[in-house]
Amino acid sequence: MERDPVTAEAGDSAAREVLALAKVVARLRAEVGELEATASTTAVVERARGVVMGQAGVPADAAYELLQARAVQRRRTLLEECWITVGQTGSAPVPAAPRAGAADPGTPAEPPEPDLSPFITGRYVRGGGWQTGHRLLLARLAEGLAGTRTADDVAELLRAVLCEAADVDAVMIYTAAVAGSLELAGRAGVSDALAEQRSHIPPLSGVAALEAISAQSAVWLEDPGPDAARYLLIGDPPGRWPSRAWVPVPGRRPMTTVVGFFRTVPGPFDGRTRTLLRRAVRLCGGPLREDRGPHGLVPLHADVEAVQRVLDALAGPAVLLTPLRAHTGEVEDYRIDAAAPESVDVAGRTGKELVGRLVLETYPTVAGTALWDGYLDTLATGTAYEGEPFTYEEVTAGVARQSVYSVRASRLGDRLVVSWIRHDTTERETRRLTDMQRLGNLGWAGWNLVTDTIAWSDQVYAIFDRDPALGPMRLEELPQHLVAEDVPKLGAAVRRLLRDGEAVDQPFRVTTTQGVRHLRIVAEAHRDADGTPVEVHGFFQDLTPQREAELALLESERANLVQRGMLKAERALAARLQDTLLPIPEQSLELAGLRIDVAYIPADSGLNVGGDWYSAIELPDKSALFVVGDIAGHGLAAVGTMAQLRFTTKGMTITGSALPDVLGRLNALLCHTASDPDGATATMAMGRYQPWDRRLTWVRAGHLPPLLIRGGEARFLPQPDGTLLGADFDSAYGQDMLDLLPGDHLLLYTDGLVEEPGEDIDLGLARLADTALRLLREGRGERLARSLAALRPGRRDDICVLDLHVPDGP
Repeated sequence: MERDPVTAEAGDSAAREVLALAKVVARLRAEVGELEATASTTAVVERARGVVMGQAGVPADAAYELLQARAVQRRRTLLEECWITVGQTGSAPVPAAPRAGAADPGTPAEPPEPDLSPFITGRYVRGGGWQTGHRLLLARLAEGLAGTRTADDVAELLRAVLCEAADVDAVMIYTAAVAGSLELAGRAGVSDALAEQRSHIPPLSGVAALEAISAQSAVWLEDPGPDAARYLLIGDPPGRWPSRAWVPVPGRRPMTTVVGFFRTVPGPFDGRTRTLLRRAVRLCGGPLREDRGPHGLVPLHADVEAVQRVLDALAGPAVLLTPLRAHTGEVEDYRIDAAAPESVDVAGRTGKELVGRLVLETYPTVAGTALWDGYLDTLATGTAYEGEPFTYEEVTAGVARQSVYSVRASRLGDRLVVSWIRHDTTERETRRLTDMQRLGNLGWAGWNLVTDTIAWSDQVYAIFDRDPALGPMRLEELPQHLVAEDVPKLGAAVRRLLRDGEAVDQPFRVTTTQGVRHLRIVAEAHRDADGTPVEVHGFFQDLTPQREAELALLESERANLVQRGMLKAERALAARLQDTLLPIPEQSLELAGLRIDVAYIPADSGLNVGGDWYSAIELPDKSALFVVGDIAGHGLAAVGTMAQLRFTTKGMTITGSALPDVLGRLNALLCHTASDPDGATATMAMGRYQPWDRRLTWVRAGHLPPLLIRGGEARFLPQPDGTLLGADFDSAYGQDMLDLLPGDHLLLYTDGLVEEPGEDIDLGLARLADTALRLLREGRGERLARSLAALRPGRRDDICVLDLHVPDGP
């Protein structure tokens, strides 16, 4: 009798479903058996945690962290510390926790509060008793999932399993719908009214569940105030569920299902709770996934896409090759249909850049080699091929490149899975890495959070000034070497890296025997399938030389600004003093029958005021005194010396002192102040004019000679003896006399009128004589002093000029 086709198909389908379900149950039973073997260990840890909770009056999480901290401090394993803690309770009863505010002098002091510092290894290493406890919960969850049929069943199971361990009070499961909206698929602990209200979530911004799906990463809502300002909170007011989490269900990208956990306790999700929730959601991936078969089972397809997903998880280079055959059946080439991320060819193409390329296109000289024959043999016989190392050469852009490979090939259906090792890069890259670390003053470091092993390169030991014999620095030891101000910032970076798995780039300072060093850490975390960090790697860089250069530059700039400000203030004060002491007339003066033209022009550049000065006064006997001087130096000191010389000269000449005696007294005055910080030297030319006989008696102290212009000729007066003031106590000063005639011009001036850098002074004097004659011929005699000063280009020094003109007439 023949079976009904429909009945037979239904029976076969049911048999396949029962067989798959039996396999799941068998696997879960095996995991439960393994967990039962560790149950006794878990019981010790849980009992020790309860003892510490009673002794210290702290919650469960803090008690566990305190046990970890004690184990690290006493150099014990966690299990050893738990056994000792439990054993001590047998000989000494645990005192009852005192009431709040009560004080009993006879009660022993309570143990210190647990150290919640981020610098505790046990908070991040992924081993210990808490993982065993989580395995029991996950095993219970897995066993329960075998009997779930709907998303509501899954939500209820999650709530029941996680209510105590993770304080989960409610669960909501959403799936992506059309146009980016969300539909409520399952719930537990949520009222019908709320479920009806939130059954459909439109694609709005500020929805944490949508963000978790789009970012493909969990969203943790741990502070109701800021969370309510940033997100549209799904569920009852935050008073009932002060902390929430939205965890996407892993699977094919893009993720389309997200599970929301609502807790009755406030505060952040610690690392263990986050790991537990991620793993719980991962277990629920099968029942919640949308691409299930007609009976809830995921069909297995050994296609290229599946192989690519496997290769994506592999470390090392590997590719899937599909043979391309001619019409005769002979293999002509191979096409790369899938590639691991670390696969790279000689030209530098990596990963999926290789997909779609032909082997003979990528490696054109492979045909006809032992490797090609090995591929053919593996396709024909199924025997894995393992070749000897060989050298492959390819010319790219005119440059020959050689690499040494070892290749292995295995058959997968009618394709080949090929993996290889490139030998020649290891030594070269190691050498380059060493050079790079040395030149950049940086070193790499890694920490496996599963095995708790830390690796440092040699340069890191040099950066931290640490003896390599001591091994890498433990996390607990690091704060001892940090500058106190940097501990909170680096601690926050450690939390982000080791707890949340975020990449960090953080500067900090450490103290060494060589002084304070400015360092930088750049690191990232590798996560497991649940998103929990399992390994971190990165580098430390010593930025001390750069930082010292920056600080030195900043200090120099600050000093320059201060100095410039002081110089500006000094110049302004000196200029005001100079204007007060040395007024410049706008027009020519009439003094003792002479017409006097005065010019004073300061230098074009520099912040300091110069020491050039003049004096033109009438004496009590109706004669006139004319002085031009130049003080060595600039600024307030020069202005002060100018005032001293000007008033002393005026006072002595008014009292009738002879001009050589005046210079002698001025020289003694400056010589006495030569050792002072503001001591100076000076030059002067001074003359007394008697209008009744037109006689000029004049003296000089190291100054340039006066210029006499008479009858269309110019000549410099012979100079009497006299060195500059302030140079020598024994200096003697002579005098000379000159009778002036109507029409004469006599010029007294400072060196700024004639000097040029690198030029002989005689050239400057000759140029002055020629220019003065030319100006007189042009009829510019009334403003001779001012015209001469104005013609000087690029004034590098102050200019002071007196023109003594004897008018024509009787």
